[in-house]
Amino acid sequence: MVEHYPVLNREVLQFFSSIKAGVIVDATVGGGGHSYLILKKFPEIKIVGIDRDDYALKRAEEKLKEFKGRFTLIKESFRNVDTVLKDLGLKRVEGFLFDLGVSMFQLKMERGFSFQREEPLDMRMDTTQKLTASDVINSYPPPLLEKIIKEYGEEKFYRRIVKNIVDYRKKKKIQTTKELAEIIYFSYPPSLRRGRIHPATRTFQAIRIEVNDELGEIKEGISKAIDLLKVEGIIQVISFHSLEDRIVKNIFREAKRLKKLEILTKKPITPGKEEIKENPPSRSAKLRAGKRL
Repeated sequence: MVEHYPVLNREVLQFFSSIKAGVIVDATVGGGGHSYLILKKFPEIKIVGIDRDDYALKRAEEKLKEFKGRFTLIKESFRNVDTVLKDLGLKRVEGFLFDLGVSMFQLKMERGFSFQREEPLDMRMDTTQKLTASDVINSYPPPLLEKIIKEYGEEKFYRRIVKNIVDYRKKKKIQTTKELAEIIYFSYPPSLRRGRIHPATRTFQAIRIEVNDELGEIKEGISKAIDLLKVEGIIQVISFHSLEDRIVKNIFREAKRLKKLEILTKKPITPGKEEIKENPPSRSAKLRAGKRL
């Protein structure tokens, strides 16, 4: 079983230390790493864990079993957090945690999130939804593909990548992650193909965001969460790329303007050298926190 490292976990626990009892919503429960540490450290806290990935929920159930009776796991998109809490009879809660990263175990599964192995082009967090990465790559018109890769991937070679995708799919359907990664790799100028970041990284991120409507979910879910916090409740959001972080920053700023939120992090908190050494994927993590007014 692949170990899940809860990113910035010391900082997360520190921000929640003002909450003595009540409910914290782990809106992206994943493998249950953060929830486990919260339940262990704060004996009067209960967790509502939300995820749209069935496998993640099974892993969380196993991880948290020693705290039976103190957690509830729900399969749902966190954009519907208001409905989840209403169904549980909760009007407001003491805390929210959003970890917007893809879990390591998801990258290891054959869902097409990673370009390191030959996998079907899927990329769905919720495997019951219809839209897949294959649909996006093989059927989206070129202008829409360009927009997605440029905006969601912040990829400067988006035109060249889309041209090569379209030329390739005229001959045959693009079926696997390796096929797509190779098309992207050869879309890059030769001098830039062997940098620290693989040429396919940004495009794969963009396709994943499109398949799962991640940015729309973030805007809706975090805005709702602020409204669902009790006074002095804490919200924490961990993001992993600039698009996500920008959205979170703007939501927090608007909530501050409306006198709903005190921002506790003037600048986002990032992992220290020790954590990055232990868990290299954490290097791009940014944590923002706020307190409900």
